[in-house]
Amino acid sequence: MSKAIVLYMHVHQPYRVRHYTIFDAGSNHDYFDAPYHDRTSNEQILHKVAEKSYIPTNKRLLGLLNTHPEFKLSLSITGTVLEQLEKWSPKALSSFQELTATGRVEIVAETYHHSLAFFYSRPEFEMQVDMHRRKVQELFGQTPQVFRNTELAYNNDLAYWADKAGYKGILAEGWDKVLHWREPNFVYQPTYTDNIKLLLKNYKLSDDIAFRFGNQNWSEWPLTADKFAGWLNDSGDATNFNLFMDYETFGEHQWHETGIFDFLDHLPREWLKTEGNSFMTVSEVIDSFPPVDRVDVPQTTTWADTERDLSAWLGNNMQLSAINAVYDLQDAILDTHDLVLIDDWRKLQTSDHFYYMCTKYFNDGDIHAYFSPYENPYEAFTAYMNAYHDLKFRLLEKGVAV
Repeated sequence: MSKAIVLYMHVHQPYRVRHYTIFDAGSNHDYFDAPYHDRTSNEQILHKVAEKSYIPTNKRLLGLLNTHPEFKLSLSITGTVLEQLEKWSPKALSSFQELTATGRVEIVAETYHHSLAFFYSRPEFEMQVDMHRRKVQELFGQTPQVFRNTELAYNNDLAYWADKAGYKGILAEGWDKVLHWREPNFVYQPTYTDNIKLLLKNYKLSDDIAFRFGNQNWSEWPLTADKFAGWLNDSGDATNFNLFMDYETFGEHQWHETGIFDFLDHLPREWLKTEGNSFMTVSEVIDSFPPVDRVDVPQTTTWADTERDLSAWLGNNMQLSAINAVYDLQDAILDTHDLVLIDDWRKLQTSDHFYYMCTKYFNDGDIHAYFSPYENPYEAFTAYMNAYHDLKFRLLEKGVAV
């Protein structure tokens, strides 16, 4: 029976708010440009991730694409990281463009600013999706056909929107509470839609690579390409294995020393040894297999934390007050037609800002702390709200009281 690996990776870096104080508000409107060696320096972080992850991963992927004509993958890449690559690492950007030039790497649609705008402002959400589409067309010559929302945040309403917007597919987390008795290894269709198909992340297999790969205490360590391919080959009547993960899995989250690049190098060869096995882009798998069932997701799911909901970003009062505050400024900000002010406001919508304010403990808390450039969630909140108050000051200078 034909089986396909659907490898999809997500590329994103936010504009982190520097250590912006209340004394900066009203006098210095630069929220994001920290000194190069500061923990919040976007330029320094971008250079580090490009050198450790993007450039070496893309070199290996290009080699695999050249060696294995059957090898294919999909990626999403936010507008915020594209801007930073254009400015600070043209070499890394070129390496992504080399991948897409092969014709076997598909770009997935999303919001330009990696925001949660769908849940707060549908017009703003649609504007950011359109901005992202135009950026992808400009840099990669593709028009995305499949949609993924920020952090795979998904529900029936989003699927209905994407269906009406003309997307052929949409991505989501294959969470047990959504699938119930079903497996994520098939194509599905969202409820209340006419045409769009649903691809659900196999989080167990994906996380074996993204999170557990380098853990020497894991019972399956070391994970080799032949072992992994064997698991997939032994999986019964599955048609597609949706391996969704962050691009930074390779070289940043899992360091070179773990053997993660060797695993990537060997996986296509080991998988393609078996007749009928293939790699497909997200569009190809949607076109190749009919949906086996409809999936109903009335409550929002994401791919983050043990709860797989929005609590990583909206789980405490700091997060809620911050995100409500920034969206409350929407009409006043947009009415100014000040492109610099609007751009700063949109950069402050990026979901990472609220993720850094999370106060969860145990394993989830450790993950949040790993990604945060701040000493603690309260420092993140303080810097963010100081920037928000400066936005209000800039509006006041224009005669707009909010």
